[in-house]
Parts: sequence; structure tokens; C-alpha cells
Amino acid sequence: MNVHILQHVPFEGLGSMEPWLLASGSRITCTRFFESRSLPDIATVDFVIAMGGPMSVNDEAELPWLVNEKQFIRYAIQRGIPVLGICLGAQLIASALGARVYAGRRREIGWFDITAVPSPEPTFQFPHTTRVFHWHGETFDLPDHAIRLASSAACENQAFQIGSNVMGLQFHLETTPTSADAIITNCRDELIEDTFVQSEAALRAAEPAAYDRINALMGEVLGYLLRPVG
Repeated sequence: MNVHILQHVPFEGLGSMEPWLLASGSRITCTRFFESRSLPDIATVDFVIAMGGPMSVNDEAELPWLVNEKQFIRYAIQRGIPVLGICLGAQLIASALGARVYAGRRREIGWFDITAVPSPEPTFQFPHTTRVFHWHGETFDLPDHAIRLASSAACENQAFQIGSNVMGLQFHLETTPTSADAIITNCRDELIEDTFVQSEAALRAAEPAAYDRINALMGEVLGYLLRPVG
């Protein structure tokens, strides 16, 4: 399986997804937009993962490669290729499909609960309530045909699914202690006291079990998106 990663900054990588994908026998390639704008032939890709980043999907004037990235994501979805978007990546899926992305009511940075949203249709099932790692200031409207999977007190659209193999997560399940340190180190200027913004000390105080739990859930998401359908 050829997995292509859309990476926007060097300090937001695959985290726990990398060993999971390698263990599954995947070949991983990457477009690092901070180094190159080159995208592969979509016909050679079996799975697309769009990672996070501090920029906005609306920054096309300053970052014109966003236009091609959204087109790449849209083509992948149209071809039935599994697509996973994480934080900025979820916003990119929404924007690529015509939904609005905008500043949220509250910035959400830290370990906060999400709550699963019941659906009458068959979808991925999150635990009723689970604590996950967040780092975002923007949110989005649901794209057409998307089903909301989870919400939080700060953000209504925390996760969504389109069809059987496209998912956007506003939060980070891939975060490890190492990747948490990287984003804190590079983005600590965003840790301005607010209702849903934890201090650096609180972020760094997370127990290893918290990472183990979200990483296991990340594995469940990957397994769901890549399961045989039909």
C-alpha cells in the first residue's frame, strides 16, 4: 500500500501512525510543503493523510500551494481513495469540498474531552467520552454528505466522516510525548490563558497512559479507513 503524507511544518509529523503503517507493510512517501510543492500522480496513491500546521486553509494568497493541495485531496476523494485529515488536514478536506473554515469561538489547546455523536448510519464509533490532545484555533462547517462523529464543549465539529473511507479529525490522536514536545516548543506563543487553553506545564504533565490511549484509538481509526469494504 502506498501512503502519501501531506506535511505542512517539520514539527507535525506522523507520530504514532508511522510505526502502525510500517507494521502494516505500507510504503510511505511525503510532500513536505515547507521544502517542495511536488505532488505525486494520484493514480499511484492508495491512502492520503493530511497533517496539521499553524497556517490557515484560507491563506492561499500567501501560500498558493494550498490550491493544489486541496485539488489533490478532492481528486483523491472523488477516486474513492481513503483520506484522513488531522487538525489543519480536516479543515483542508472541508475546504476542498466547498465548506467554510473560520475562527472558532474558542481556541482549544490541551487535553480536553470529546463526546461521540450517535449516527443512524454505519460509521466509525468513538468512545462515548474520551480525552484527546487538541491544538487549534479555527473550525469548519461540515462538508456536504459529511456525518458528524464527535463534538466538544469548545468545538461542535470535532470529527466527521464522508462515505466509508474519508475522515477528518480536528484533534490529534497520533501525538506522542516526542511530538507533543515539538509542537509545544514551536508554538508556545499560542499558549495564552483562556478557558480551553492549558498551560505548558499542564500539557507536559500528561501521563504516558494518556498517549497510549489516544495512540490505540488512532490505530482503530486507521484500521477502519483501510478495511476491505464490500
